[in-house]
Amino acid sequence: MPSAAVPERAKQACPTRDPRPWTWVEPTVWTERMLAALVDGVKGGKWYSLWDKVGARGTLEASWDRVRDNNGAAGLDGVSVERFAAQAGRYLDELELALKAGRYSPLGVRRTYIAKRDGGRRPLGIPAVKDRIVQGALKGVLEPIFEWEFLDTSYGFRPGRGCKDALREVDGWLKEGYTWVVDADLASYFDSISHQGLMAELGERISDGPVLELIERYLGQEIFDDLKHWTPTQGTPQGAVLSPLLANLYLHPLDRLMNAEGHRIVRYADDFVILCASEQEAQVALTKVRAWAEVHGLRLHPDKTHLGDCRQRGQGFQFLGYRFEAGRRWVRKTSLKAIKDQDPQ
Repeated sequence: MPSAAVPERAKQACPTRDPRPWTWVEPTVWTERMLAALVDGVKGGKWYSLWDKVGARGTLEASWDRVRDNNGAAGLDGVSVERFAAQAGRYLDELELALKAGRYSPLGVRRTYIAKRDGGRRPLGIPAVKDRIVQGALKGVLEPIFEWEFLDTSYGFRPGRGCKDALREVDGWLKEGYTWVVDADLASYFDSISHQGLMAELGERISDGPVLELIERYLGQEIFDDLKHWTPTQGTPQGAVLSPLLANLYLHPLDRLMNAEGHRIVRYADDFVILCASEQEAQVALTKVRAWAEVHGLRLHPDKTHLGDCRQRGQGFQFLGYRFEAGRRWVRKTSLKAIKDQDPQ
């Protein structure tokens, strides 16, 4: 049966510019009946009885297909995608039985590093293939619930959205005269997310104990970095299948705050800018963001966060790898039309 299309979502603080057909949802989970419940609302605003959908064979198989397509390195157990594929039926049987019996327990995460543009290194967590499959199953069940809530101001790691959409949004606001820009950088965002705060956000919409407990176990997965290993008390590892959704969920209240206050925020995961009409408005927005971040256990990087009037040379900003500044054409000296079919991810 083809995936159902979800009607345009309810009016939000930010006007809906992208009424997407939700053909991306996992059809083994999100049937016509489930999608209708999403639109009409569920009792108490919370979702129950999701665990059976996470461990359903169809959900696990669909998640395995995505993991296989993405390939990637082996985790701590040394089981590669190729090795898993050779006995996928047996491995999926084991996962399904373990989940149904409540015996499933994730392994630790193998840490590696990738180079950053500034010369530093970004930590990357590599879960075991089986954990990537179960996390993908969780994501397939949970993502539509939170996508229904997310605002149109965020673009990162969301279905049907990408970098070029965020860049066009920024360009549009600049052309309308919102040239005072708060360019914010959250220091070590993925490693700083409060587990308690994140679970509270999840609990606003999810009331399924086993599902919440499994997410907590993922957040507490031991991290192995060569001979060192530790149990994290905060953060969610970059590289984990579920991390982008959780990272967007944790910053969703910031989106709501900025929209409620009338500020034009454009966010791509933890990278965001706020476009303002005046220096005073920009100062107010920056003060609010800094206060919100402090309450939520986050910190704005003192050297990478600034505000300025990008009509003035030297006061421009970088966003998603592109420079916006007076005297230049926005986006690496090329027009947005020229990147119509390019996504700088």
